[in-house]
Amino acid sequence: MPRGDKDAYTDKQKRKARHIEESYEDRGVPKKEAESRAWATVNKESGGGNKSGSGRGQKDTHVSSSRGGKAHKSGSFEQRSAAARKGWVTRRKHASG
Repeated sequence: MPRGDKDAYTDKQKRKARHIEESYEDRGVPKKEAESRAWATVNKESGGGNKSGSGRGQKDTHVSSSRGGKAHKSGSFEQRSAAARKGWVTRRKHASG
């Protein structure tokens, strides 16, 4: 199989890569770079092409997808907002002192 051949990927993996690529392009990333990042994300989550017999049955990790739209590791919105206010007050105090 030549490099870059996507025959070993399932239809779901191909759709996922296309969707990720479009998302990157919407944010202004060049097409070639967006495609590269999209397939890297699919490979990281699923371990590569799943059509062959040996890799089937393994669950996808979704490790790269878990970043978007979920709660931050550093706490809730209120906690992060309070921390930002506290930092702003501290910086203001140190700047005037």
